[in-house]
Amino acid sequence: MFNKNNIIKYSIIFWIIIVLAYITIFNRDEPETYTYNQFLEQIRNNNVEKVVLSESSKLTFKLKGKDTMVFTDNPRKESLKEELLKNNIAVEESTFSSSSAIQTALSLIFIGAMFFYFNKITNKGHEKSTMAVVNQSPHADGALVRFTDIAGNDEAKDSVSDIIDFIKFPEKYSKYGAKMPKGLIFYGPPGTGKTLMAKAIAGEAGVPFYAVSGSDFVQMYVGVGASRIRDLFKKARESEKAVIFIDEIDAIGKKRALGNSGANDERDQTLNALLTEMSGFSSSNGIIVIAATNRIDTLDEALLRPGRFDRHIEIGLPDFNARKTILSYYFKEKPIAPTVDILNIAKQTVYFSGAMLENLVNEASIFAAKAESEAIHTEHFDQAYYTIVAGSEKKDRSNIKEKDRQITAYHEAGHALVTKILLPENSVSKVTIIPSTKGIGGFSLNIPPDKMYYTKKELEAQIMVSFAGRAAEELIFGPDSITTGASNDIEKATSIVKDYITKYGMSQKTGLINTALFSSDTDIMQECAEILDMLYKESFALIKEKSHVLDKIANTLLRKESLEEEELDAIIISGNKITA
Repeated sequence: MFNKNNIIKYSIIFWIIIVLAYITIFNRDEPETYTYNQFLEQIRNNNVEKVVLSESSKLTFKLKGKDTMVFTDNPRKESLKEELLKNNIAVEESTFSSSSAIQTALSLIFIGAMFFYFNKITNKGHEKSTMAVVNQSPHADGALVRFTDIAGNDEAKDSVSDIIDFIKFPEKYSKYGAKMPKGLIFYGPPGTGKTLMAKAIAGEAGVPFYAVSGSDFVQMYVGVGASRIRDLFKKARESEKAVIFIDEIDAIGKKRALGNSGANDERDQTLNALLTEMSGFSSSNGIIVIAATNRIDTLDEALLRPGRFDRHIEIGLPDFNARKTILSYYFKEKPIAPTVDILNIAKQTVYFSGAMLENLVNEASIFAAKAESEAIHTEHFDQAYYTIVAGSEKKDRSNIKEKDRQITAYHEAGHALVTKILLPENSVSKVTIIPSTKGIGGFSLNIPPDKMYYTKKELEAQIMVSFAGRAAEELIFGPDSITTGASNDIEKATSIVKDYITKYGMSQKTGLINTALFSSDTDIMQECAEILDMLYKESFALIKEKSHVLDKIANTLLRKESLEEEELDAIIISGNKITA
């Protein structure tokens, strides 16, 4: 392996050779040249002392009384040597010309340079692996991450508490013959705190934390990734007790297909090296390997079997209480106004990960700073929330046609109205026809409650809510004037009905079977279309029945552009009183 000094030394030698070759080839004096007839005349005049014969296009000769050699054309005659000898001229034969020597030297230099270059790249890969395996300080101030730094994820904390105790006191478990799991897999959506949890395990156990990413092992050259894996485990063994964290494990651990081509040789070698290393160290020496992935279903079965990654722990999206705790954590040391309702924000942020909640608080802080407010108020959180969900409001709306505003108003009014009728537990926190920077013409923000399951009726209601915007367009403007605005709604409805049939077994026609395990989807597609058509007709009928309420919501939107939930509820209540 070349160190830095050797690289500098060899670079200097290389460039010296290049310069010398350049001087030899291009800066030498141009030799004197005779024509072949002049050469023959010099022979007849007995002025030639010596001739050097070669296979090149030129031959050289020396005149009597001169020290330099003279060039002439080489006739390549077989009888030339005999004629020269008959004229008492000394003859030398050269099988290797100076030009050939130079060409050979340059070729060797080029080959050596290429060897040096590739050797340097390979060794650089090894150096990078050493650099990647660093005992990282989880905090900038060097403090270790503890469980107190993690809000929520109580179930995951309980699942790893014995691992921490095992690392700290392995003898306590060895007397019972218990073996520490070789590895943990943290899986779940992005931003839920998988890396933070791994750091906290190392912090609670008080052991070094070695963090790398799966993409660090994905290399062009076969064998480099496997070498980095070995370096990683060697470094950890030197610490005796340690936590090895491999983020994005799916970069090297995806399922291996049978008979795959050599294109995946590097990834397979890297994965094999990881499996070998995990099988090789003792479960009682206090080293634990933790991996993180967003897609556990894509991982190779050899990784997930007992003896490798024994324990699979889901780090899921936080529930209401966890979101409240996470928000409280990020509210610390920020000038939050007393009027800010943390419970309302926690209720609003269903499906937000911990990282998204952190971003929400940070965006609200930025909006407050831009407004030069003395504190962060509710309006700053609202502004941050809708910016994250739908994008910033477009300031210039002068080019929007009135007809487009009307279509958007009725479309969003349809979503809001059907949500309130069919999904009363859901919150419609805002309805707007103001376009955003994300390309959304408007939106009806439908926030479901935290729940573990959805009923068949609720799934059908969700599909009807998705279709309500298109149904409102058709009812008001006619079937020939429906727009492209429902494209995302149709995509959502199709996704729900596909799971409704293929995963949840809720279709009477298909029955209790997971059709996702079969290759043919023709019948399923037909059944999806039939169910969607039926639910669209039901959504249309409901919109038509409540058309007077739809008109009131849409007209209010055209006048005010945005409605809060209290205003929407008031319109619906007043509309229902009229029909009662």
